[in-house]
Amino acid sequence: MTDDVPVTDEKPDSPFHTTGTDHITVWGSNAEDTIEFYHDLLGMPLVLRQPNLDDPSQTHLFFDTGDGRILTFFVSDDRPSARSQRTQVGGVHHLCFSLDPEDYEDVMDALGEAGHGYNVFDRGIFHSIYTRDNNGLVIELSADKWAIPDDRRGEVLATAQRIREEDGAEYAKDEHVEAALEELGIGVEKYDLPDADTGTGV
Repeated sequence: MTDDVPVTDEKPDSPFHTTGTDHITVWGSNAEDTIEFYHDLLGMPLVLRQPNLDDPSQTHLFFDTGDGRILTFFVSDDRPSARSQRTQVGGVHHLCFSLDPEDYEDVMDALGEAGHGYNVFDRGIFHSIYTRDNNGLVIELSADKWAIPDDRRGEVLATAQRIREEDGAEYAKDEHVEAALEELGIGVEKYDLPDADTGTGV
């Protein structure tokens, strides 16, 4: 039963452990539209452009998402962008990128000016802006609600999960994260983010 697997930041007893995310590759449309969205709008540096080594008729674009983690696209000039898509089992539901909380409202303004609709939600542990890229892929732009050290993120989330379950709550809310930070001896510093709908739905 998968319900028997504990939620914890401790590494499982497995044959090996990954050390992080190196890159994610998306089947993209064309270079122009892809660069316009990820480089020109989201501000990701284009750090490498070369042929797709498995199919040199395509181009492989590499973007730095902001922390050295890489997002890449296989693109071809003969593929038009599409603003909607259906995701099947094994497909990508959405990609999420981090925002500086201080830039949150500027990001909403920029998306609107670029003609990209968006929704905003308070997800309990962070705030999220949802939009779509040029390929119709759902893009989530999230800002932390609290100052959480990167090296303790898993520990904070796992502790909030335990507190949430003890509370009988459906999902992790403000009070669960705040209690986790206090329990772990991490200063509780909450960012000033706009009001948004809470709970589920996109």
